[in-house]
Amino acid sequence: MAARSIASLTVSFGLVAIPVKLFSATEASKQISFNLLHKACGSRLKQQYFCIKEEIPVAREDMAKGYEFAKDQYVMFTPEELKAMEEVGTHMAEITEFVPLEAVDPVYFDKAYYLAPDKGGAKPYALLATALRESKRCALGRWAARGKQYIVMIRPVEDGLVMQQLLYAGEVRSIEDIEIPPGEVKDAELKLAQQLIEQQAVDTFDPTPYVDDVRTRIEAEIQKKVEGQEITMAEAPEGGGQVIDLMEALRASLEKKTPARHTGDAAARTAPAAAPRGPQATPRAASGAAEAEPVAAQAAGAAGRKPPKRAQAAGSTAKSEGTAKKSAKK
Repeated sequence: MAARSIASLTVSFGLVAIPVKLFSATEASKQISFNLLHKACGSRLKQQYFCIKEEIPVAREDMAKGYEFAKDQYVMFTPEELKAMEEVGTHMAEITEFVPLEAVDPVYFDKAYYLAPDKGGAKPYALLATALRESKRCALGRWAARGKQYIVMIRPVEDGLVMQQLLYAGEVRSIEDIEIPPGEVKDAELKLAQQLIEQQAVDTFDPTPYVDDVRTRIEAEIQKKVEGQEITMAEAPEGGGQVIDLMEALRASLEKKTPARHTGDAAARTAPAAAPRGPQATPRAASGAAEAEPVAAQAAGAAGRKPPKRAQAAGSTAKSEGTAKKSAKK
């Protein structure tokens, strides 16, 4: 289904005016929401507001807005006073400066919109998009809408322009407000970490492999309810093991084969070899598992704790198989 424009505005820089149509870049309707129901009969609930002083319900026409300037002390505003303070919408996004793309920290990013040329705006739209793309810069400006004033960044993408609302400086906390203790980084650890990064590095971001498993699970359970089935509780995942040695963890991560997340050549490079057919396939797989588990048991013993039961069992199995092989040779 074709996207529907939510507004029209004009982007101006210098004496150039570009009429554009605004499209939301995200879909809030895709979110799953639940309604409050009466537990006894399943009917939808209606929200009511009560006066905490008189303990009576208050109708909407009897409500007013107020600002709490001190504990339990308010100044009240009429709808006319609130309307007078709103920013008048101009349907204009006025560009004030151009900065390098990497100069704007993504922590300031808010809602995003796609821009498309409106009638008569195709040529100046293409001109701005091309100029921004080749200069590797983005445009910063102001946009007034819905009674508010926004900082906006217009940046080029492959097929057009995106207008990104930005947060004001007072709306973003500084990382200096967070206590981050210093940590010593050894050269050997840094080298292994960089190797791990290179091993998993890709040149482009592909969001399709990242699926919202929680949404999928909720949708499936909703469908079960609709079909009259009972919801089953999901089992809690096993807790991860404690990292004892950073160097060993990095080495193990480098040696571990990472599953392919992309199709094409990358998938071919990371795909595991096909398992051999015939009766030899099972002994080899068992031998590899038996060799891997005793290593985990030895590492746990060196750390001063008991090896996991799976490692003990695998070690015993490996010893039994070794004894059986010696007996067969004799």
